[in-house]
Amino acid sequence: MTALGDLAQAGVSVWLDDLSRTRLRTGGLRRLVDTRDVVGVTTNPTIFDQAISTGDAYAAQLDELARSGADATAAVRALTTTDVGEACDQLRDVFEATDGRDGRVSIEVDPFLAHDATATLAQARELWAEIDRPNLMIKIPATEEGLAAIADATALGISVNVTLIFDVPRYRQVVDAWLTGLQRAQAAGRPLTAIQSVASFFVSRVDVEVNRRLERLAVPDDAGLRNTAALANARVAYQAFTDSLATDRWRALAAAGAQPQRPLWASTGVKDPLLPDTTYVTGLVAPDTVNTMPERTLEAVWEHGEVGAERIPDQMDTARATLDRLATAGIDFTDVALVLEREGVTKFTDAWRHLLDTVTQALEARA
Repeated sequence: MTALGDLAQAGVSVWLDDLSRTRLRTGGLRRLVDTRDVVGVTTNPTIFDQAISTGDAYAAQLDELARSGADATAAVRALTTTDVGEACDQLRDVFEATDGRDGRVSIEVDPFLAHDATATLAQARELWAEIDRPNLMIKIPATEEGLAAIADATALGISVNVTLIFDVPRYRQVVDAWLTGLQRAQAAGRPLTAIQSVASFFVSRVDVEVNRRLERLAVPDDAGLRNTAALANARVAYQAFTDSLATDRWRALAAAGAQPQRPLWASTGVKDPLLPDTTYVTGLVAPDTVNTMPERTLEAVWEHGEVGAERIPDQMDTARATLDRLATAGIDFTDVALVLEREGVTKFTDAWRHLLDTVTQALEARA
């Protein structure tokens, strides 16, 4: 048994935060499923930018798209949906073995739509119909505008991966939007058992931003606050998750077949070299959670990760005390979350813009 197996035994689903045509066509994804306990895949614009910008795995499809006269936007859509559809097919056996809980592959709506609920919902519906796999998830950002799209998509029976969550108050709004969508789906007669969702709570970026603020506030390192915010923040979010399962609203939906919206720990690659490279995995162990990891982090956990006996509920008092100490030191978590949300949207739009430029050049060269 490896640490990855220990995570699975503890109720943590291990997902891979990466996808590429090369990984799909060479059996790399199946290898991770068979040897690293991987049971799901997440993608984002940065991942696709890196995949399509390097190597020649996409050359044949780009040739076809150039001959057909496709523009860059249509070409990117075709390239990414092809990859996600193939990944869904390769994970279909996991999906069936887990009764739809895992075996999931996520694709994100255009990040330029992050503040347009109507356009986000429209594209979510298009991607859901185009890829047409039961184990697909559509990623919708947890912006204020995205909350309405999350509820609307869920009401239509679309499985949603809510992304870019950075603090507990916004997470509670996400849970409310998801429950609202389930209630509307139930009223429309849709089977709730088929609707799955995860809420992607970003981790390492929180430490990066808080560490920066601690430096500006001249809080000394020996205060013991550096690199403590992210885990504490995520652990308190898990308490909000368990609290939501204790409500009458959830119990009524669960009785009708609804499945919990599991917290998903995202951005789990360590940014600070002073931290152990498995920090954001082995520090967030609890039932009914997902941890999506870049391959480098996945391999680090497999090679030398250690999953101790403590689970998130055991660490809750310490987490709350840590957040209190950070607030006393001058850390405004509401502002931290707003800054990180804006940065997150910008990073994804920049990656998407770069991807469009890369594909434009490739199409022009072939034309």
